[in-house]
Parts: sequence; structure tokens; C-alpha cells
Amino acid sequence: MNSTFLTIVSPEDAAKNIAAIIDHTALKPEATPADIEKLCQEAKTYGFAAVCVNPTYVKMCSELLAESSIAVASVVGFPLGASTIQMKSAETSEAVENGANEIDMVIPVGRLKSGDYDHVRRDIQAVVSAASGKLVKVIIEAALLTDDEKVIACQIAQQAGAHFVKTSTGFSKSGATPDDVALMRKVVGDSMGVKAAGGIRTFADAMVMVHAGANRIGASSGVQIVRESQVI
Repeated sequence: MNSTFLTIVSPEDAAKNIAAIIDHTALKPEATPADIEKLCQEAKTYGFAAVCVNPTYVKMCSELLAESSIAVASVVGFPLGASTIQMKSAETSEAVENGANEIDMVIPVGRLKSGDYDHVRRDIQAVVSAASGKLVKVIIEAALLTDDEKVIACQIAQQAGAHFVKTSTGFSKSGATPDDVALMRKVVGDSMGVKAAGGIRTFADAMVMVHAGANRIGASSGVQIVRESQVI
């Protein structure tokens, strides 16, 4: 795991090289191999931190990006988080075997909301273990949680050994908000990364999240964001 990805970035540094903190993302079910090939080419052209894809495309991305420093992130238990612990563990192991450097997992939201915190903790721990040292980001799906639940979710992710907390899948009723990012950063301090994802489409959107405390941005509009940053 590259610990530099946990470094808190200043807004000034992020503005100068926003691509370096973007996970260039293609998670829609209709994404084709040609779309993924384009995603990887754009990642190399612009120097994104990672590509984030569904498990079926992890091996392809790993091969396409083999000669680059760009990470391959696979989602796990996506987008509902309602898979069993065993299934998430197996999905993680296969993703790592196929070349994933990072895992973006979704928590079992209903279990958290019901107060079954031990289950949520074991769920995250199983993925962290199966990831074998690879970076693990925990998607808490903040739009479905109260502020108190967001705090608890971040604390559990921290206790379970994850490396990032992440706002959203982008497939729920809303995505990242600066208030959620700020709250998550307050809870985890500088010991974890905070990834803002969902609805971030412009350079201005991305910078709002950075100012709130995000040090990674998940976006399918990465190219547009970088291009906008270059003309400001």
C-alpha cells in the first residue's frame, strides 16, 4: 500500500495537480470494454491516481496500466453493500489476484442503522484481511445515514483497519456533500484518507471537497475537471 495516498493535500497543491487525487471512474452497468480501454488511456494521459471499475474489468485494467504508476481500484459489495461477509471477502481476494491495488467496499448500511456494529466491523475486517495489505476504502453511503451514524461508521472503519472512508457509491439518492466530508475528516483526523464521490462533475465541485477535507476524489468527469483546472 502506498502510504502517500493517505497524505492530506493542501487546496493549493490540489489546484495545481488535481488529477493526482482523482479516481477516474466507470461503474455504470452499461460500460463496455471499449469504454474501459478509453478510461485507462485517459488515466495515463492525465495522470490520475487510479481507475475505479467493477470487478469484471479489473484484470483488463491491470494489464492496460501495467507499465504505469496508476492504481486499479475495484469495487466490492457494490452498490448495495448487502452481500455476505464471505462473499465480500471472496470478491476482494479475486480482485487482488486480478491486479487490484485498491478496494472500494460498501458497508452493510442496514446493519449499521440497526445498531449491529459488530457485524459491520467484521464485514470491513474481512475485506481488509482479504486485501492483503492493499488500500481499502470504506463507502459509508452517507446520504442514507444520520450524522451520528456517519460518525459511528467512520469510527468502525478506523477500528477495522481500513485506510479511507468514502462518502458515497454515486448510486444512492445523493452523492458527496462538503458537510459530510468535513464531518468524516473530523472523525478520522489525519490517520485515514477521506474520499469524496458522487456528483462531483466540475473543478469547482472538486475543490469544494478538498477544502472540506477530502484527499481523494471519485469522479467519472475526471477529464473535464482537469481541463477546467488548466484554464483557471
